[in-house]
Amino acid sequence: MRRRAFLLGMLAAPLAGAAAQELAYPMVTRGRRLRFPRDHGAHPEYRTEWWYATGWLERRGRPLGFQVTFFRARPPWRSANPSRFAPRQLVLAHAAIADPDVGRLRHDQRASRDAFELAGAATGTTEAWVDDWRLRLEGRTYRTQIAAREFTLDLALQAPGDPVLQGERGYSRKGPQPGQASYYYSRPQLAVAGTLDGAPVRGTAWLDHEWSSEYLASAAQGWDWCGLNLADGGSLMAFRIRDQAGNMFYTPPNVSFAPLRTWRSPRTAIEYPVAMRVTAGGRTYELEPLMDDQELDARTSTGTIYWEGAVRVRRDGREAGRGYLELTGYGEPLRL
Repeated sequence: MRRRAFLLGMLAAPLAGAAAQELAYPMVTRGRRLRFPRDHGAHPEYRTEWWYATGWLERRGRPLGFQVTFFRARPPWRSANPSRFAPRQLVLAHAAIADPDVGRLRHDQRASRDAFELAGAATGTTEAWVDDWRLRLEGRTYRTQIAAREFTLDLALQAPGDPVLQGERGYSRKGPQPGQASYYYSRPQLAVAGTLDGAPVRGTAWLDHEWSSEYLASAAQGWDWCGLNLADGGSLMAFRIRDQAGNMFYTPPNVSFAPLRTWRSPRTAIEYPVAMRVTAGGRTYELEPLMDDQELDARTSTGTIYWEGAVRVRRDGREAGRGYLELTGYGEPLRL
C-alpha cells in the first residue's frame, strides 16, 4: 500500500520545491490521420494511454484466458525540476490468467516512473516495460514476457493484417462532447504461441491501443466493452459508457448491452453482469464467461477494481467465437 500511496501522490501534486504549473493536455480531435509504425508507439503528451492484449490459450487441451496490459499516464503538472527523479511519466502494468481449474484470476501488477530505465514507453513503435515485464512489437509480431508472483508468461502474438481503425478512422467518441474521445485501433485475430509456466500454449488474442486526454465525462461511472474474435474470421468491438445510476450515458449508434446474469464478488461484494447480450451491426451475440470469478483488484497500481473476463460467444444457440468482456465502474466510479 505504501507504493500505491507514493504513485498516487506523484499523480496528485508536483515534487516539493519544484517550480510547477498545471498542465494543458492536447485534445483528441476528429480528422487526425493515424500513421504507422509511428502510432504503434507512445504519445507522451496525452494524459493516458494503454496497450491491451487479451486472449484465449489452450494448454494440454484445457482452455485458459490471459490479459497483459501496459498503461502510460502523464501527471497533471509541468515541472521545471531537471532531476531524473521528477515523475514526468508513469508506467503501470496488469497481467492475469483465467484458469477454471483454479476458479479465480491469478493476477499481478507493476507500477513505476520513467526514470533510470525502470519503466518506459517508446515513441517509435510499441515497446513498453516495467521492471522485467515487457511488451514490444517486432514487424507484425508482439512479444511479451511477464514474470508474475503466481505465473510466468512468454508469448508471441502475430497479427494477420493491418490495424483496424475504430470509430471514424481511429477517432472514437466516448461522450457527448467532441473532446471526450480517444484515438483507437485494434489488432484482432492474433495467432498466439509461447509458454505459460514453462508449458507450451497456443491460442488467439486481441490487442487494443488507445490514447486520450479526456476519456470519460465527469458524469460517467464506467464502461462495458468487448473484443470478440469470431469463428468465421471476423471480429467485433463494442462498448457503452454508463452513468452513475447505471444507465446508458453514451454508446455508438446501433450498439446495445443487456445483462443476462450477474455474479457478486465474495471479496468486494461488487455485483457484475458477467453474461451479456450484445447487439451491434445488426447482429446479436450472447457472451458467457469461461468462469464467473474474473475480478481484478488493481488498487495497488491504477487504484481500480474491475472485471476482465474470457467469454464464449454464442449466436443462434451455437458457439460463434471467443473473446473478452470488460466491466468497469461497478464499485467506485472509474477516474482516468
